[in-house]
Amino acid sequence: MIRSTCENALQVIRKAEQQFSLDPEHIIEKSYHMTTVLRNLLSTVKKNVLEKGFSDESEEINFFKSIKPQILGKLIFYNKVFRIEASCPVVSGKMHHKYFSNELNLLKQEYKDHFYTTDFYRYYRSGRTEWDHHFFCLGKIDLHEGVNSFVFEIDTQFSTYYDYKVARIIANELLYSYLISKIEPDTQQTSFFSDGNTANRDFFWTDSKNALIELIYALHASGSISHGKAGIRKISMVFQLLFRIQLGDVHHAFHRMKDRTDSKSIFLDQLKSSLKQHMEKEL
Repeated sequence: MIRSTCENALQVIRKAEQQFSLDPEHIIEKSYHMTTVLRNLLSTVKKNVLEKGFSDESEEINFFKSIKPQILGKLIFYNKVFRIEASCPVVSGKMHHKYFSNELNLLKQEYKDHFYTTDFYRYYRSGRTEWDHHFFCLGKIDLHEGVNSFVFEIDTQFSTYYDYKVARIIANELLYSYLISKIEPDTQQTSFFSDGNTANRDFFWTDSKNALIELIYALHASGSISHGKAGIRKISMVFQLLFRIQLGDVHHAFHRMKDRTDSKSIFLDQLKSSLKQHMEKEL
């Protein structure tokens, strides 16, 4: 089934990223390795999708809105990291800082030119779903919308055009956090997160990514970090470095939480219950 194929694909990514960290010494080698892993994975998933198809429209929408963009988005991200690092003229100093600052400015300009002003970007960011059947089902590309010219070259059996746009959003979120970490490195943080730190290898997040994202938003909303002045991007970057985990598009994940039919704060409710039980045991 397509669902099991997708679950296996995401598990491959998680396993690969657990063995992977963007440490400065081996960044070019490791980002190239991840690019190769993700490229092969995308090819395998494509083959399965073309052979088996989708059981219904909801499965098709989920694949092109959530599954494929995660794979393609990370492929774009790691490939960009490889290209940026391989072209970097120096390893430190003012020129190094200027180089990565320029890359960050280029990323901001890309957002300004191709994302912020589009209706689709606002639709996706707000977590809306009423037009998913139009954006994330095959064969519904409307040329009157003025899509980019590359749409004429895409495989219409494996792309809705908008799945690529979501992948770009995910990739750029990851790249933004990465470039910020290069421009504003924390020396103490860097030493703690180095591969040689034994404690770090034994210190990792064991719950779901959504659980961590829920915690990040709660800390931000409560003003518990830097008196509420720290943004979601920076807080999520710290947690990603701390736990050596890639959270992907945290904003989209948060908006999806708003659509939960039961509790919208499942993880926080669980934390409260666990703490209460622990306190009762100590009595």
